[in-house]
Amino acid sequence: MNFTGTVYRPPYEANSLLLEVTHGCSHNKCTFCYMYPDVKFAVCPIEQIEADIDEAAVYYPEVTRVFLEHGDAFVLSAERLLKIADLIHQKLPKVKTIAMYASIQNIKNKTDAELRRLADAGIGGLDIGVESGLDEALVYMNKGHTAKEAKEQLLRLTKAGIEYSFNAILGCAGADLWKENADATADLINAVQPHLLFIGTLHASKGCRLYEDMKNGTFKECTIGQLLDEQQRLIERLDLQDTIYFGSHPSNIAPMQARLPKHKQEMIHYIEDTRKDLKAHLDEYPLRGSEGSILNR
Repeated sequence: MNFTGTVYRPPYEANSLLLEVTHGCSHNKCTFCYMYPDVKFAVCPIEQIEADIDEAAVYYPEVTRVFLEHGDAFVLSAERLLKIADLIHQKLPKVKTIAMYASIQNIKNKTDAELRRLADAGIGGLDIGVESGLDEALVYMNKGHTAKEAKEQLLRLTKAGIEYSFNAILGCAGADLWKENADATADLINAVQPHLLFIGTLHASKGCRLYEDMKNGTFKECTIGQLLDEQQRLIERLDLQDTIYFGSHPSNIAPMQARLPKHKQEMIHYIEDTRKDLKAHLDEYPLRGSEGSILNR
């Protein structure tokens, strides 16, 4: 099967078939992102996609979930996505869900009728980098959407019957606005009630603007203590009906997986215990390894 450059996928897509339908990311301007710095966005030829599906049908005929690559495959037109879905269902008849990365802009460019057709074709499990509910953070992170736009578009997905992951980044508003970021992000999450909430913590690598801004002090990073405080404040303010909390990313100081609201108090206690365990490091900045993993935890 064909792949261009480094291939990324959400951790919960570990057992999914990866199918390349685009190269890179159509936006590719997020301040913190270093995934596709040298990859020019392009749409894969339908002939290549079909050939890859044919190959997958030989080696993985039992697959039930497909994840479309790269950065925001949902940028493709509804008609092209429906064509790809049709090919997948023809050749891999056991597939139930066709997932992919998506942005708020990608949703905005599709009509309600198109979203319903995509849902009917098995497209769901969209992985959406909302990042924050605070407009100041969204502007700095260069996300290309406001909190209001995110709310409108995510509610459209729900109305169409498309499940998605709401991805949020702890610390993305910096040290001076961590309380505001927690409150605004909780408000947005409560308003849209996502099926899955993916939590990561801000980190940067060479190749993105954030790395340089952290290095020269333009962006004031949160300390370990502030990140724990922000995470706790966010969880305390969440009022969810039934959402999976996926927060086991290595960048998180208090990693956990749980279900809200069922495990809310246990989650808060875990953060409090983590704060006690790290009391000697609360005023330090996180030391990061690969994938943003915490080294001074």
